[in-house]
Amino acid sequence: MKRDFTILDVSLRDGSHSVRHAFTEEQVRATAKGLNAAGVRYFEVSHGDGLGGSSLQYGFSATDELKLIEVAASECTTSEVAVLLIPGIGTKQDLQNAVKAGAKMVRVATHVTEADVAAQHIQLARELGLKTAGFLMMAHMAPVEKVVEQAKLFESYGAEIVYVTDSAGAMLPQDVTARITALREELRCEIGFHAHNNLSMAMANTIAAVEAGATFIDGSMRALGAGAGNTQTEVMVAVLEKMGYHTGIDLYQLMNTANHVIAPLMQQPQEITGGSLILGHAGVYSSFLLHAQKAAQQYSIDERDILMKLGEMRAVGGQEDLIYEVAQTLAR
Repeated sequence: MKRDFTILDVSLRDGSHSVRHAFTEEQVRATAKGLNAAGVRYFEVSHGDGLGGSSLQYGFSATDELKLIEVAASECTTSEVAVLLIPGIGTKQDLQNAVKAGAKMVRVATHVTEADVAAQHIQLARELGLKTAGFLMMAHMAPVEKVVEQAKLFESYGAEIVYVTDSAGAMLPQDVTARITALREELRCEIGFHAHNNLSMAMANTIAAVEAGATFIDGSMRALGAGAGNTQTEVMVAVLEKMGYHTGIDLYQLMNTANHVIAPLMQQPQEITGGSLILGHAGVYSSFLLHAQKAAQQYSIDERDILMKLGEMRAVGGQEDLIYEVAQTLAR
């Protein structure tokens, strides 16, 4: 068998975008129970935009995220709950409350050129005893040298893992290989990769990341996630095992959870549509899709035109207000 690595499932966080942040306690409990039984080491639970994301701008959660974290953690005997925190959305107090609810890991996420805003959050996470990762979002928007520079900042603050995050699903395998290889050469900490499937590249990109040296990789069951979703966890496990990698995950149990828990709660099939394809083509943040669809309907315009314009503007996460400004301008 080839070297070990860790798979982290994001169905209960990235998938929150796809279900419009409407997870129930029962759904989270059943999902957590299945992931724990399958042997998934970590799985993420929070609003799609991380701790504190439940808001008018990002969409309100149907159930308080701290309650969902608590419910998920109560089902864990070997798995552990991770959370996402984006500085400026989530606060240090949010992280402290998540720990009280049962979180054992945090990924502190920033735009790929703004790692410096995460220093105090990463330091607090280490003080709280959390497994701590830095999450470089929209990594396609920066050259390799810049990604390395920002990753080194994360590592200097205390991050134990640094993620290359293809938030727009815009990367091709060679883009992933270049970034993961550079980080592997320059950093001492572990390297992670998070994919979106907007160009149908999620699985290929994940394989490229593993082959280049990533030791943490993300997936979501049934690909449930923003845009066209993420690398499909159960498929990823099957593919990697077939390639000779040891995942340590019970594939049948994972499939059962995907088919009998996740599939029934999905509001629509996770597929590459006109809108999600444009996300990858234009390099737009995947969670913008539902907002763009709503704005397109409100102003009777094509969602693809909104997304293309946002791509031209190089809009990034946290600039959701631009979606409606662009829609209003196009409608005129």
